[in-house]
Amino acid sequence: MTLKELTAREVQEQLESGKELHIIDVREDDEVAQGMIPGATHIALGNLPIEMHDLDQTTPYILVCRSGGRSGRAQEIMADEGFDVTNMAGGMLAWEGQTE
Repeated sequence: MTLKELTAREVQEQLESGKELHIIDVREDDEVAQGMIPGATHIALGNLPIEMHDLDQTTPYILVCRSGGRSGRAQEIMADEGFDVTNMAGGMLAWEGQTE
């Protein structure tokens, strides 16, 4: 199975162009409290196996964490359940670099 990936810049460009994106931030509560991508939904990685069943399987999702590792694991979990998921490479570290 090939897992899809977007860069932080690609995600930001899609948002700026007005494209509706469904972003899930899988970081912990204290990390999200420091800021997240506008419009993103927070589901901590540990809660994902339960909470993902409330999500629409026909909707494509972009997964985000701090550096891309946890969102990669989240991507594998959700892809195994039939979700269309893309990992944002570099995570919020890359995203924050985009705003400078």
